[in-house]
Amino acid sequence: MVEYSWPPADKRDLLGDRISRLDGPAKSTGAAKYPSDQNPEGLLHAKILTCPHGRARIKSIDISAARQMPGVRAARVLQEPGAEIQWAHDEIAAVAADSEELAEDALRAIKVEYEILPHYVDEADPAKAPETKPGRERVVGDPLAALESAAVTVERELSVPMINHCCLEPHGQVTAWDGDELTVWASTQAVSTLAFQFAEPLGVPASAVRIKTDYMGGGFGSKFSVDRWGIEGAQLARDAGRSVKLFLERDHELAVAGSRPSAFARIKAGADREGNLVSWVSESWGSGGMPGTGTTPLPYVFEPPDRSTSHTSVPTNFAGSRAWRAPNHPQAAFLTMSIIEDLAAELEMDPLDFVHRNLGIANQDRVKVYEEELAIAADLMDWKARWRPRGTETGIVRRGLGLSLHTWGGRGHRSACDVKVHPDGAVEAFIGTQDLGTGTRTVITMVLADTFGLELGQVKVHIGDSRYPQSGPSGGSTTVGGVCSSTRRAAQNALAELFAKVAPDLGVEAGRLEARGGKVYVAGDPSRGLSWKEAAGRIGAVPIAVSGRNPGKGQLTDSGVGGVGMADVSVDVETGIVKVNRMVAVQDVGLVVNEKLAETQIFGALIMGVSSALYEERIVDPGSGRLLNPNMEFYKLAGIGDVGEFKVHLMTGPGYDERGVIGIGEPPMISPLAAIGNAVSNAIGVRVTEAPFTPDRVLAALEAEGGA
Repeated sequence: MVEYSWPPADKRDLLGDRISRLDGPAKSTGAAKYPSDQNPEGLLHAKILTCPHGRARIKSIDISAARQMPGVRAARVLQEPGAEIQWAHDEIAAVAADSEELAEDALRAIKVEYEILPHYVDEADPAKAPETKPGRERVVGDPLAALESAAVTVERELSVPMINHCCLEPHGQVTAWDGDELTVWASTQAVSTLAFQFAEPLGVPASAVRIKTDYMGGGFGSKFSVDRWGIEGAQLARDAGRSVKLFLERDHELAVAGSRPSAFARIKAGADREGNLVSWVSESWGSGGMPGTGTTPLPYVFEPPDRSTSHTSVPTNFAGSRAWRAPNHPQAAFLTMSIIEDLAAELEMDPLDFVHRNLGIANQDRVKVYEEELAIAADLMDWKARWRPRGTETGIVRRGLGLSLHTWGGRGHRSACDVKVHPDGAVEAFIGTQDLGTGTRTVITMVLADTFGLELGQVKVHIGDSRYPQSGPSGGSTTVGGVCSSTRRAAQNALAELFAKVAPDLGVEAGRLEARGGKVYVAGDPSRGLSWKEAAGRIGAVPIAVSGRNPGKGQLTDSGVGGVGMADVSVDVETGIVKVNRMVAVQDVGLVVNEKLAETQIFGALIMGVSSALYEERIVDPGSGRLLNPNMEFYKLAGIGDVGEFKVHLMTGPGYDERGVIGIGEPPMISPLAAIGNAVSNAIGVRVTEAPFTPDRVLAALEAEGGA
């Protein structure tokens, strides 16, 4: 029986190396074909008519003029008269035409009459909401009595409004029918699970639907579903008898294709004179659009002995939120770590010391990890030499430091992989996963090659096709653990079969063989062996073909990581402009498959964190309920000149990598918002209570406290 395990550190030839993405040349030269690059023969271009109102009822709709236009090959009503529209930019009708220009002309020919209805878009004020969904209040101990006896207390109202998903490649797909069989080139995070989502509403078996995603331009949690535009694209293709390309326009994308829910809170907290957090009382609320939002996990990481929390979900007339890189955690970290920093300031205490003192009430599985990480982060930031008490900086440009802690799961998802070893020595793996741009293709190749003791170029990995063995969607930082585990299992199974065929020639039991350096040989005696090609020649005419399945638990993957983030910022108190000088991220990651890709995952998280802390802001017209900045010109994202210097440390090696491979995509995204907010407060001496920390909010906070 095969014992599944990762090789010990002294027998890893590729695992842990700094290897560039194998698909980098294809992407940088344009050879990589994304779903939006697919142009099958006879391709039509589809466009969607959306509702201009925050809430309305369709009284009538007439698409006859659009259908009769030359070059228009199909037109469909998506929502019939009587339907109530719950948010602006909801889909009303769709057309497919010979060109994008013709499709846009056809949309203008569609006549829709609406009854405009009252809408609600003020996510910040639940008192005005026509409907709220109070959650359960949780009380531990006697928090009010603990507040009364605390040496210092802080009371704040803090705000993290909704922000948008903003993928480089918008949502959409190219669909093509061949009889009753459908091929979909989809920009998706869920290659293996999308076929059924298409099949049921289209009335075909899932076996008749093939999803292909060789490359895709980002998802961040927003691209798990087939969505209405997926089904309607396929319907248009079936109606027209030709392939159809349907990708959302940017304004449509930003309005309906996913957002991160808001989180607001009124918080009272207290600490004793020694800096022990003794009490927490919070009332929180937030919105994720029409469905509302889930509970923000407060207090975050820390569990004071006396605490109470309550949360209210506020439905608003926006499209529903979608998972956004560590759902609810960045908001919770900001709400909690702001209070931690404020209490430390009241005690005239270094927040680093305050956090150290309270690790005893933090996540107990991570206390030692946090202690190590805080020390490393402080060294990278030179915290003890550079930190100054809040508000002691003077001059026009003032510098400050801030920190935060975070936690995440990251266990690998259920995944299956097929591996073939051919008689000529060629090795292939087939796995129905997707690469969101994070390097999934590369890490699978590294695991495969390392297991067989081969070079990267001697193995081939096939991904991005629903006809390959099923692998889970890319979400929750579960992909790398899942696909690496299933690939390792399949490769070890194949190697066991190969060893069984080679062992008689070498006169030993199969269990005494190992594969490394392009050879199969007796462990401890490399002179007794065969070249890889000679060993593969013992297979016979039929390749070895085996499977490996990661069950979502087991020896090769684990969950539960902790991390620390620190920020160094400068604030101009005359203009309110915040500049990030340096970000430090120290992250527990388990076994690192590719050090370079792990670091770049963290770089991406830090860039997104800076973006959400300083720039990303939805501006909504209260009168119409529409976004006023649904484009890449006015929905600002951080650029390369905005993010400062990054310093990253991976907590791996002895004591860490024995846990196996753990996902890293989401956890380092959690702390930047809180760390930057705390650094701004440390620099200017006052709390900016609402993200993003834009110049107007910085100046307003200074003015409220009596100026700079």
